[in-house]
Amino acid sequence: MKTDLIKYELNNKIFTGYLAIPGEGKYPCVLIAHTWAGRDSFVEEKARILAESGYAAFAIDMYGEGRIGTSNEENASMMQPLLDDRDELARRVSSAMDSLKHHDNIDMNKVSIMGYCFGGLVALDLARTASELRGAVSFHGFLAGPENSNNDSINARILAFHGELDPMVDQNQIDSFTKEMNQKKADWQLHTFGDAMHAFTNPDANDPDFGTVYSQTADRRSWKIYMDFLEEIYK
Repeated sequence: MKTDLIKYELNNKIFTGYLAIPGEGKYPCVLIAHTWAGRDSFVEEKARILAESGYAAFAIDMYGEGRIGTSNEENASMMQPLLDDRDELARRVSSAMDSLKHHDNIDMNKVSIMGYCFGGLVALDLARTASELRGAVSFHGFLAGPENSNNDSINARILAFHGELDPMVDQNQIDSFTKEMNQKKADWQLHTFGDAMHAFTNPDANDPDFGTVYSQTADRRSWKIYMDFLEEIYK
């Protein structure tokens, strides 16, 4: 396995992603969109795990300069401007994908994205704008689309995981997501895990009052479904 930091630029702002590659060949690629905390060790570890499974994996940087928050307040201050400007969010994730176009080890005909929490929304927004994307996966992510969406269809296959007890994703978001996916004739799945809250894939999540609690069962089951999904979309 090889790992590297990849710098790319958008509007005079430098972003730094973390790339993990199985070896010297050419590989299908998974973009990984981080939580509201930034491109931290959690998503870098996911990149290495995916590389061990035979995929190139690129943990992208949505905030710039690899910035990582140190508190809920700082995390929210970094995330909120992108939630308020979904066009800018889309430009940043598209720029991350474009930065790999000339990489010798990446098959750009086989690219997908997955993301956690805020990153789940990032993943879905790339699917809403990038016709060449193979798949987009949201782990306990925000599901509602932007108010104005120019695309009438979604070509990427969609997979979303949701915790039934997640206080940050209510039924209105689920209904909106379902309606959008059907209207845009997407190939989509939504898996809901009972007795699971927000951030159920994060072993460090242990704040039931905030709504973030790790679930070993939901984590294990969602990853197994996800790996089957990757095998399917990269056939």
